[in-house]
Amino acid sequence: MPAKLTHVSSDGSVRMVDVGAKAPTQRRAVAEAFVRMSPRALRALRAGAVKKGDVLTTAQIAGIAAAKRTSDLIPLCHPLALTHVTLAFDVRPPSRVQVRCETACVGSTGVEMEALTGAAVAALTIYDMCKALDRGMAIEGLRLLEKSGGRSGVFRRKRR
Repeated sequence: MPAKLTHVSSDGSVRMVDVGAKAPTQRRAVAEAFVRMSPRALRALRAGAVKKGDVLTTAQIAGIAAAKRTSDLIPLCHPLALTHVTLAFDVRPPSRVQVRCETACVGSTGVEMEALTGAAVAALTIYDMCKALDRGMAIEGLRLLEKSGGRSGVFRRKRR
């Protein structure tokens, strides 16, 4: 028997899942993405020599703002009162930037989509600010690393 789709009503219409009866719990999620760019572009980013300005600070602000607006972007996401959003970057020469977004709330549904959205928009912001240096950049590996809270418990991605 196929699994029941939670966002589809019995008549086949799309719906937002009712989480009203679920007890609020502490929820946390961490997601990552990578921006691959030319070594030249990465050197400019590290040196603060990108003409548009401070790339990582701008990406941090964009990622936080995006995490807070996830329900405006993803149609069936619940609006959440996030209690915490952190964006961190690890510049990895010769050609990558790791973007990590951590989100948290006390609520009746998880914050995975918020962490993924924050990481994705931060990566897109890096691309936007560095595209004059490298149009061939790629955003790679957007994925959930871990989540906790709720009925399904803890998830941790196995390292490869």
